[in-house]
Amino acid sequence: MLFSLTHLPALVLITANLLGGIWPIFDAPAAMLEFGFGPKIAHAPEAMPVMINGQARTTVLGAITLVFYLRGKYEEVDTLMAVYGIWAGLVDSALVWKWTGNRRWAAFRLGASWAFGVWGLMGLTGGAV
Repeated sequence: MLFSLTHLPALVLITANLLGGIWPIFDAPAAMLEFGFGPKIAHAPEAMPVMINGQARTTVLGAITLVFYLRGKYEEVDTLMAVYGIWAGLVDSALVWKWTGNRRWAAFRLGASWAFGVWGLMGLTGGAV
């Protein structure tokens, strides 16, 4: 497996999912604030276990993507990037838009996630161009 610059988006996504998914275990309110939720939601005791549980699944997706990457299974990496980037981007931005009203942050989240999703749809990690 040789490294290529086309692998950078996958490595960024893997890192964000692995580290971002672990963060709520140690500081759920800070992770929720960074996600885009306001202080009222971020400091609600009922929201903390939901955030931790949900982000545990994010860590699992990051780990699965990392395993595929290390095995040189770039088509699988691209598939995960496509599905996860497009769907999670849509859901994340809708949540931020609806519950915080921070439309700029919602738009940024959507654009960034969809950039990863489109990268995956085009199969660029594996070098399809």
